[in-house]
Amino acid sequence: MTSSPKVLAFAGSARKDSFNKKLVRAAAEGVRAAGCGVTVIDLADYPLPIMDEDLEAASGLPENALKLKKLFLEHQGLLIAAPEHNSSVTALLKNAIDWVSRPVAGQPRMACFIGKTAGLVSASPGALGGLRGLVHLRAILGNIEVTVIPQQYALSKAHEAFDADGRMKDAAQKASAEAVGAALAAMVKKLSLPA
Repeated sequence: MTSSPKVLAFAGSARKDSFNKKLVRAAAEGVRAAGCGVTVIDLADYPLPIMDEDLEAASGLPENALKLKKLFLEHQGLLIAAPEHNSSVTALLKNAIDWVSRPVAGQPRMACFIGKTAGLVSASPGALGGLRGLVHLRAILGNIEVTVIPQQYALSKAHEAFDADGRMKDAAQKASAEAVGAALAAMVKKLSLPA
């Protein structure tokens, strides 16, 4: 592992004004404050077709899938803000995970996920804050050998939580989001220490 571990942070939403994009930026501040590098990306900048093995066989991995795979390989941690669609993860997030999981010659199976550590947050206008989707995401990541830290944060009434600049208005809510980022950073740094 690198001596300077980094976290890749993103939201499972393409919406320009996404609450989860705002929340992942807040949680990323906790990563930085804990002394870990963090790269925040927007999945909207990496559009992908629906995962299709026939398409993959005919054309290979899409360029944006290769770009995402490279980013995943360069980072030891994943900070994911996961919107909840119909009590589960978004199609965008699942599709990105599926493409990144595809094998590439010369790489071990699931190279982009094995050994990674993830922290999860979610935001929703609803009372549960997207919590049901986090249950599914935790299961998906666990099945592809990602260690998911127990700390997580679900922000309810997200439509009231951010100011015009996209910053969290409530100090306690901001601290809760940052705490997940800090806990993730601490775990990534611990796991990156030489044996």
